[in-house]
Amino acid sequence: MTKKILTAVSALALVTAAPAHADDLADAVGADYSYINALYEHLHTHPELSFKEVESSKRLAQELEALGFEVTSRVGSPWVKKKAKADAGEVLSGVDGYGVVGVLKNGEGPTVMIRADMDALPLQEKTGVSYISKAMGTDYLGQEAPVMHACGHDTHMAIWVGTARRLAAMKDQWSGTLVMVAQPAEEIGLGAKAMLEDKLYDRFPAPDFNLALHVTGRDPAGTVTYTSGWALANVDSVDITVKGIGAHGSTPHLGKDPIVISAEIINALQTLVSRETDPQEAGVVTVGAIHAGFKHNIIPDEAHLKITVRSYSDDVREKLLSGIQRIARAQAISAGLPEDLMPVVQMEQDYTPSTYNDPALADRVVAALETRFGDERVYAVPAVMGGEDFSLYGRTDEDVPSFMFWIGGADPKAIKAAKEGKGPMPPSNHSPFFAPVPEPTLKTGVEAMTAAALDLMAQTTTQ
Repeated sequence: MTKKILTAVSALALVTAAPAHADDLADAVGADYSYINALYEHLHTHPELSFKEVESSKRLAQELEALGFEVTSRVGSPWVKKKAKADAGEVLSGVDGYGVVGVLKNGEGPTVMIRADMDALPLQEKTGVSYISKAMGTDYLGQEAPVMHACGHDTHMAIWVGTARRLAAMKDQWSGTLVMVAQPAEEIGLGAKAMLEDKLYDRFPAPDFNLALHVTGRDPAGTVTYTSGWALANVDSVDITVKGIGAHGSTPHLGKDPIVISAEIINALQTLVSRETDPQEAGVVTVGAIHAGFKHNIIPDEAHLKITVRSYSDDVREKLLSGIQRIARAQAISAGLPEDLMPVVQMEQDYTPSTYNDPALADRVVAALETRFGDERVYAVPAVMGGEDFSLYGRTDEDVPSFMFWIGGADPKAIKAAKEGKGPMPPSNHSPFFAPVPEPTLKTGVEAMTAAALDLMAQTTTQ
């Protein structure tokens, strides 16, 4: 299926229009809006950090139980306890695996898993909405911070509940097994791993299809966007300790300056993408922080670099990571450092893998969404270099086809004004000012995800 990529502006005129396929589903979503919006505002006001999603998971479990789902809570707990103890030396109060799995069996047919994430970010909210978060929280490593849903996971949870409500009420229109997964700790890239390590696909029906959505500030509320194939990146974090020999700043010849060596490493790292990666491929190597020294006239004996590495294919990822190790060592040798002073390169083992949207599944779901909303409100967008651990659900031995699409959350008028040079672009995800426009965002999300699930579970059984 060949799809044109539209700009946000070209979709603005249709954002507030009636759906192209207005029917009982659209009416039911509209009738249920007050309930879902109240839930959204509650979740927004009560955000929780990664692996601390106590109340959020409890509320979502209660919502599913009321609908007749068979619900299991604290999925992922064993792995989280082990991980927290390894990272912090102890399991701090309130830290646990708060994954929720709800299963609703409805006859023969495919198993469809729908996932939402629950955790918020350590950020002070500045949106000014009436339901603003004033929460404070302590993360799983014991650091205290203000907390807000700056990435829209409150939206995801509310849409997830709205979808469950619609599908439970429409059991006469689908056949199969619905698995609803509420996942903790997406923001630190560990929640999906925790649930999979707790035998998610063994303890519960293994899915034939995985679905998820994500709200975005880049597109107008009321739109649905998608990317087929590679959609989100591998995300790796690398720390380099560059060693040297300290000396007085007035006698640099008596030492080996790790700051200068770090500068050479940083410059050489730029060639990994510009000269060693196929121009048809994508890669990012960004040094986000460098820390060294304490005083003007002292050459320190260490410097520390913090690097983020982004890629799509596993082959490019491996080349970038091995290249960082090679370059760091080569620059140290060039500076004349002995073997015992070679740089120490540490790479986080629990990285976030790239998200691959199965093209066949994407085509099928998009066709259903275009029928419902019209192809002007459903359009393709380029892949981005952000990361999402939803990818892990499609990287198991089961090789489950997976698809994540996007729901626009920005004020259409603000986007139009920005494109005309009459104002700034609306705040993006992870901004303290990020707040989706609730009604079109929630309604579109519930209708889109419900329609996607209905298509997969209705059509398969009639083939």
